[in-house]
Amino acid sequence: MSKLLTITIPTYNRPHFLEQQFTWLAKSIKGFESECEIIISDDGSTDNTSEIINKWRPIFSETTLRLSVNSENLGPVKNIAHCISLATGKYVWVVGDDDDLQEQTLTYVIQNLKSNPDLSLLILNYSIYYTPRTEFVTDRYFPIDKEEVRPDGKEFLEYLIARMNSAHGIGFITAIVYATDAVQEAIQKWPASIDNFEAPGYWSGFCATKGSVKISKDTYVQYNCGMNSVPNHKKWFGHHYADLPAIYTKLMAAGYNKKLFRKLIFKHFRESNLKVILGALRRWPLFSASKMIPYLTLVGVSTWQQSFSSQDS
Repeated sequence: MSKLLTITIPTYNRPHFLEQQFTWLAKSIKGFESECEIIISDDGSTDNTSEIINKWRPIFSETTLRLSVNSENLGPVKNIAHCISLATGKYVWVVGDDDDLQEQTLTYVIQNLKSNPDLSLLILNYSIYYTPRTEFVTDRYFPIDKEEVRPDGKEFLEYLIARMNSAHGIGFITAIVYATDAVQEAIQKWPASIDNFEAPGYWSGFCATKGSVKISKDTYVQYNCGMNSVPNHKKWFGHHYADLPAIYTKLMAAGYNKKLFRKLIFKHFRESNLKVILGALRRWPLFSASKMIPYLTLVGVSTWQQSFSSQDS
């Protein structure tokens, strides 16, 4: 691998956001041109996305810039996985086209990758901005008091997940820099992850088992959530009751603390809205049942195992 870092941007019919990321990248990459490659994966856009890419190509003449155009729309996770499969750098950073990054973010990433060659996962702390209400949900997601490289990557992620009482935070793709070999292996180990909306969380957890992990104390990325004004409720139901529980199961299989993730599964069930479930069963009976039966089985098994484990202790 000749480059240190592959920066890849998956995009689909959002040229104004892509223009924003090119503007950020053109400023940030100065001084690091030879150490990076840039890959744009166009997921079959039908607008003027290609014009924006061609406009910016000359600006990155000192950097390897590759374009991949999918013949059909793969969807967000498959396109992200496609980006990762194309990476040739030692590390790969998938940057969402609609997230805001500080100008110094790339400098921070490059310096850390150079200083810590054993890193398998670098996570950038981030803020969450809820666009419909134009307000911040949080200024800093991870409550990190001391920034350090942790050689016990898996144990460190377990600690963070337990502290946050959730594994959501390790799946925000723009805040994650993966060791390329490790994340490509994660996808090979679980090929069906490319059909799971929460897959980046599993990829992060898998990478953490392969080496050191570092999470920044300062905030370098802004996650702009709520960008879609009309959410797809059916897709959300599938993500919530099938995709996330599957991630918990796969992380346990990868060696993560079973007691912790059984607790998270039970918490997930406790916080479920019965009205939402009944409404989904009425609107999409076959689809909803196909998600709920495995989900309730998982909850039941996890509750039984947790109870059994408590009795033993």
